Parts: sequence; structure tokens; C-alpha cells
Amino acid sequence: MIMNRIQLKAFGKLNLGLDITGKRPDGYHELRMVMQTVKLYDTVMIEAVDGPVTGPDGIYLKVDKEGLPGDETNIVYRAIKLMKDKYGIRSNIYSELTKHIPMAAGMAGGSADAASALMCMNYLFKLGLSKEELCECGLKLGADVPFCIMRGTMLCEGIGEVMTPLRTPPYCHILIAKPGVGASTAAVYREYDDLSDPYHPDIDALVKALGENDLDAVAKACGNTLEDVTAKHIPEIKTIEHIMYEGNALLSMMTGSGPAVFGLFKDREDARRVYKKLRRGGPEMGRVEVYLTEWQKQRVSGRLNGRK
Repeated sequence: MIMNRIQLKAFGKLNLGLDITGKRPDGYHELRMVMQTVKLYDTVMIEAVDGPVTGPDGIYLKVDKEGLPGDETNIVYRAIKLMKDKYGIRSNIYSELTKHIPMAAGMAGGSADAASALMCMNYLFKLGLSKEELCECGLKLGADVPFCIMRGTMLCEGIGEVMTPLRTPPYCHILIAKPGVGASTAAVYREYDDLSDPYHPDIDALVKALGENDLDAVAKACGNTLEDVTAKHIPEIKTIEHIMYEGNALLSMMTGSGPAVFGLFKDREDARRVYKKLRRGGPEMGRVEVYLTEWQKQRVSGRLNGRK
């Protein structure tokens, strides 16, 4: 018999700015990023059952994508297990993960799924945890998980866990395109470490532009220190950016460690024309996943200092 269930959306993110300021002794990179959630989301459903489930740890995770594991290597599974172990939850768990965020794209899809799994467990078992307490749990799963819990527009520092809320960018039409290949975050960061003179975006200028609610200034200040590394191996990134700029994008750049590219458009019809062109693909970029979306807002206040 079903005891209870809950389903939440897991929103993906874009990096409007990503800079690396150093590397810690534990191997993590020190970052300064402006992160922004968008209305492109997966769904996570968690159900507490009083009967057995097929799976270890009293957890069964059903996934909808071929090649995506449903075992303890999946971050949603690990998030559920973390909450069961930490808070002594004895109920067996049946869960479903439905993917829409492109995978291995630099959009924190896995981190967003983990964040929603933590929130589902909090609500389902009435744990009463604050977002700050959930962020502490999330940091054990990945550096992007705390942001995916808080959502909205954030200046993220440290390894990403020190978050300062920022003003949501002015309204625009957002086009996201992911080439038919993925990028290894670990490999991108390793190669970045070997660069002698990497590009560093002006994060302070981006924060200032957001505060002034100036979309043109925001577009001008955006930048990603990792783009040159990933684009060297995935030339489709630059091809997609060129197509977006030809279609009147204010900005086109890679998010995270890539290879997803996003473009900001003032005019919806411009965005739709480029959407259709990218959907057709072509010999220089192959098959491309393409999405039209908007900013996802989240009202929070203060400064959040994550602890590992």
C-alpha cells in the first residue's frame, strides 16, 4: 500500500560567468561564477512504500533514459540514501527520474536532480530542514547541488557553495543548444590547469550589470574561462555560437564545462528562427538538442556560506 509520494521539478542552470581563481590542496578549484536557473527541468518523484522494493538499501530508482544507471552510481540514488542514513528513515523508497535537461552538457542536470531528491525526502518525511541545512547535505554530493537547491541568480564562490543572491537578468528569450557529444568535467578542468595564460571574465562587471538591470551590459560582461578548452575538442560549440550571432543573438557562449551553448535574444522571432535552423542540424554540427526557455526566478535573501 502506498503511504505517500511527492514529485518536484529539477531546474537546470546556465553559467553567465565562470572564472577560476585558484586550486585548493584537496583538488577542488576556487571559483567565481554567476549561475542562473532556467525553466528547463527534469522531474524527480519519490514514494515511500511499506512493502519491499527491488534494489539494495531499500531504494529502487526508475530512469527513462537508455544508458542512465538506476543504481548507487546515480546521484539521485545517493541523495536518497544520504537522507535515509542521516535521518534514520526506514521506509523503502520507490523513485522515478524523468530527464529533459541535456546530459553531460554543463547544465548541472545531475546536481539539479539530486537537489530535488533531497527536497522530496525533506517534504515527504517532514524533516523540517531549512534550505541552508539541505545545502549542507547537498555539498556532500556535489559542488553545484547547493545552488540547485537555492536556485535563481547567484554569485557563487569558494567551490560554488558560498552564494550571494543577485538580481534576475532582464527578460529575454534563451536558446540552448547541445551538440550530440558530451564533455567530461574532470577532463576539462585537468586541461585547464595546464594552460599558461587562461582567459578570465570580469565577474565584477557582470554583477554590476545585473544590479543595473541592463541586458546589453549583462551580455557584454558574460564569459566562461573553460570555453576555449572544451571548444578545442568540440568545434561544434563555435559553429553553434556563430549561427546564434548570425541570428541576432546579443550573446552566445558555452555554459559550465560544456558543451551546451546558450544564446540571449531580445526578439522572440529571431530566437525561433535560429531554433528551427539548429534543429535541422548539418554536416558541421551533426544532431543538436535545442530548447527555447526563460529565466527561472527564486526569491532568497542574505549570504549563504556553505560548509563542507
